[in-house]
Amino acid sequence: MNEPLTDYDSPWKDIVETYFEEFIAFFFPQYHQQLDWSKPYEFLDKELQQVVRDANLGRRLVDKLVKVWHVNGEPAWILIHIEVQNQQESDFEERIFIYNYRIFDRYRRTVVSLAVLGDNRPSWRPHKFGYKFIDSEVSFTFPTVKLLDYQTQWSNLETNRNPFATVVMAHLKAQQTTQDRNTRKTWKLILIKWLYEQGYDREDIINLFKFIDWLMSLPPELEQEFWQELNQYEEERKMPYITSVERIGIEKGRQEGRQEGRQEGRQEGMTQGLLLGIRLGLELKFGSESLEILPEISQIQELEILEAILMAIPRANSLDQIRQLYRSR
Repeated sequence: MNEPLTDYDSPWKDIVETYFEEFIAFFFPQYHQQLDWSKPYEFLDKELQQVVRDANLGRRLVDKLVKVWHVNGEPAWILIHIEVQNQQESDFEERIFIYNYRIFDRYRRTVVSLAVLGDNRPSWRPHKFGYKFIDSEVSFTFPTVKLLDYQTQWSNLETNRNPFATVVMAHLKAQQTTQDRNTRKTWKLILIKWLYEQGYDREDIINLFKFIDWLMSLPPELEQEFWQELNQYEEERKMPYITSVERIGIEKGRQEGRQEGRQEGRQEGMTQGLLLGIRLGLELKFGSESLEILPEISQIQELEILEAILMAIPRANSLDQIRQLYRSR
């Protein structure tokens, strides 16, 4: 069985936006101290995409552009351009330079480019771009953080309550276990348990769980084992998050179904996606024996009923409650 591909970009983009201040504080504390966090910051994603198109560099995955306020008011506000780069790229420094000056040209404001390097090559540490001819010279430097460097700081990560300590641990373990699915499952469970034991609040646990779950993807059989072990752990510890965690898994199936439906442009895509989410939800909630009712549910063609079934699974206490839901319609 092939190892599932790890999607590093999407979860990183989401977690940076969710915990932007914590991101700056963890990776770039010198900048965090110079910003006024009492004023709201603003993500300029659409504006950044326009800059990318204007730069004519082809398809690029640029992370975030954020309008922030200087603590001393001079300049009143600046722009922070964030790149999370998860593979070596030969023209990375040039690209950062181009984005930086394109953003400056558009806004005529100070632009700070910050890069987090999540690749697995210790020697790749881009941080400057420039050129010179006789007395004419251009020099551009930007700060970078190399995630591999945190491998020697694991004990510090374990005691750090900043959400990005967890993010870094998950990233490193996802990277290390690309070819070892069983070890990945073990570490995924360890990191989730660690979230609970650190006393994070409910919302943080759910947000960080989603990041870990997305980053540390598993093949179906190991994913099922992971959920069973996690459910057992939660029951033993009387943790209050199982419903929320189940909803995350169910919503993943629902989103996949909707995406499939949009791509195919047919009701069959939506139907199959919802059935996928129902199957996942039933297995998570009631175990593999619950799949006995899938043939009956598969006969349902109404999308509204299938969605109702999907969303009712976390609240249901038995399969009979699920049956009553669709048999009464």
